[in-house]
Order: sequence, then structure tokens, then C-alpha cells
Amino acid sequence: MSETMLEFGRKVLAAQPFSVLLGAELTLFEEGRAELALDLRPEHLQQHGFAHGGLVSYLADNALTYAGGSVLGNVLTLEFKINYLRPATGKRLIARARVTGSGKSQAVCNCDVFAVAEDGSEKLCAAAQGTIWKVAERGEG
Repeated sequence: MSETMLEFGRKVLAAQPFSVLLGAELTLFEEGRAELALDLRPEHLQQHGFAHGGLVSYLADNALTYAGGSVLGNVLTLEFKINYLRPATGKRLIARARVTGSGKSQAVCNCDVFAVAEDGSEKLCAAAQGTIWKVAERGEG
């Protein structure tokens, strides 16, 4: 039985010490889409009790890269921008990314980051867009 994309993606995430430190989990990984989530802990918050912007940005960046990687293979983020729409509060954050368009070496992806309240309702707290770049294998370009 072959390894599924989700199983492979979870192995990649487990090999990222920073992702492990934050407690991130890959909940969806399929062609053109990825979803990362994490339960908010006190150490994720800034002085006003909101999820730190760097945490929200991390989720968007990694979700964008997973989405791009789903169509390109081994990738890195070339660039991304994020718009914070409202403070991220609640029990969990979810980043949902999708490929908007791709070629042989780059993919443009979009990601929405949601804050999940205690009752399970979701509020959009950030929107991001990025360019994901295929890492050249040895012997390529």
C-alpha cells in the first residue's frame, strides 16, 4: 500500500522542528489544497491576549507552501504577503490554502486563516497570497 499525500505531508511537518514546537498539524493535503491547524496555547498570545501575528503568518506561509508543493513537489516560499483582518482569538487557528495557478517551477497560492471560537464558529482573521518555487533537484538548472 502506498503512502497517501496526507501521510507524506505529516512526515514532512514532523521533520520541521519549529512546526513541532508550535504544535501545528496538517489536517488536509491533496492536489491543489492544504490545511494546517493548531490549538492556541498561552505562549502563542501577545500582550492583548490575541494570537501573535507571527503565529498567524507562520500558518499562512506553511499552508501556502504545502498547497504549492502539492502540485510542484519539493518547494520553498519565494514570497508572500498577508493582510490581518481582525485579531485572532479563540481555541484554534486553521489555515486553508489553495493553488490559484501554477506552471513548471512556480505556483501562486492563496490562504485564509480562521480563528475558531469555543462554540466551533469560525471567523476569518487573515488573508494571504504567495508565490511558491520548485526547488531544483541536483543536476537541474
